[in-house]
Amino acid sequence: MAPSSKLRVQTSALQRLIKEEASYHKELEQQEGRISKLEANPSEDNAEYLLKQERQALEETKKVIPTVREKIVQTLQQVEEELENNKAEGGVASTEDVTKAKEAVAAGKKALGQSA
Repeated sequence: MAPSSKLRVQTSALQRLIKEEASYHKELEQQEGRISKLEANPSEDNAEYLLKQERQALEETKKVIPTVREKIVQTLQQVEEELENNKAEGGVASTEDVTKAKEAVAAGKKALGQSA
């Protein structure tokens, strides 16, 4: 089996980061829902403690998202550079790798809210 190309590795990293960011956004929504539910029904014995814990988890999730976005930006730039290097070298990478990289770049720009 041939070693993975740098383009393939960077593409995989970008795809993973995009999925990771999406999961954090989903987690954020779930935490906000749990907080709303606890605020609506404060009758539980330990509701105050649970509410505090959920708010703390929400804040931690909010702090992680900018870091992941920055990693997406960096990895997106690396993938674009690898695509340019591949083009300059006369298309050394396989067509499949180039296609996946272009799809990952488009997905990364979409995740960042940029036009592809």
